[in-house]
Amino acid sequence: MVKAHIKKVICYITRGDKLLVFRHVDYSYEQVGIQVPAGTVRDGEDSQQAALREAIEETGLKEFSSIRFLGALDYDMTPHRFEIHERSFFHLTFDDDTPERWASREDHDGLDPPTRFECFWIDLSYGHILQSGQGAFLYALFEDGGV
Repeated sequence: MVKAHIKKVICYITRGDKLLVFRHVDYSYEQVGIQVPAGTVRDGEDSQQAALREAIEETGLKEFSSIRFLGALDYDMTPHRFEIHERSFFHLTFDDDTPERWASREDHDGLDPPTRFECFWIDLSYGHILQSGQGAFLYALFEDGGV
């Protein structure tokens, strides 16, 4: 079977030593785990634009202080999907106040039913809990003075 190759972005949003994560409200942890904002790069969009768009769509946050490319790698989604995700990882910083937990949703441009999320902050040291290899570049946040 030939696997599709899909360009994806993964976003590490930090506020101080906290990492923004979310859970899907309508699915169990066993199905989708704990995640960070991520998604598919659209046609005509570069990966940095996609990262910023996904971060805004999935969290409702808008004013990021910075965005930095961390690196890229491929991730095989088998057996969940027969796809290879060509992932670009970004670090975005957020300095404004937010609640510790809040409801958010992605509307999928009105093409699909909304996906509901509960967003919350965790200590960066707990980043190992991220599902499906999403934590692969967390170490980069601690290099060169990091966060």
